[in-house]
Amino acid sequence: MQNDVIAKTLQALLNLEVPVHADSVFGTLDKAFPDGLDPRMGTRILSGLAKARALDIVLDVISWHEKRKYELVHYHYNAAIDACAKTRTWLKAIELLGVMAQRKLERDAVSFSAAISACGRGCAWTMSLQVFALMTQRSVEPNTVTFSAAISACESVGQWEEALQLLSLMWRSEVTPNTITFSATISACQI
Repeated sequence: MQNDVIAKTLQALLNLEVPVHADSVFGTLDKAFPDGLDPRMGTRILSGLAKARALDIVLDVISWHEKRKYELVHYHYNAAIDACAKTRTWLKAIELLGVMAQRKLERDAVSFSAAISACGRGCAWTMSLQVFALMTQRSVEPNTVTFSAAISACESVGQWEEALQLLSLMWRSEVTPNTITFSATISACQI
């Protein structure tokens, strides 16, 4: 039953007339969830929209939660930051990371990794490294995805020294690299 509601709502949101207006998103959500939205279902909807690269709708869904006083959890923001990464919208990703801090929501490895990826895909590689530094300052342990995103950001602009430094830090941190990590590092070194 929940899967059907989520699938139908996602389809309805993605089929809204372009340009999509917040009122249309709000109306669609109010119709589908007149009694409110469980945080897990909200996460699934936001993740589906992020996968479809529908950033504007993702942001409207976040606004709908706020206006209706429905609970927003860090998973919702993680999905929104992931949508920013998929659409190369790095400034919005950084903004959402800041909103999470203001609202005292947990910023985990997924949050930071998605923001690092958004910066890298948006050709803001120095910002990627700043977010990586912030992550470690906040005692959030980087994982393989985090390192790979940071190294990929360096790769996109040929910053091979930074890529190698990150790979070295990865080994020292006892985080296991994967194919993406090695591929990005090698590509960064090809000048």
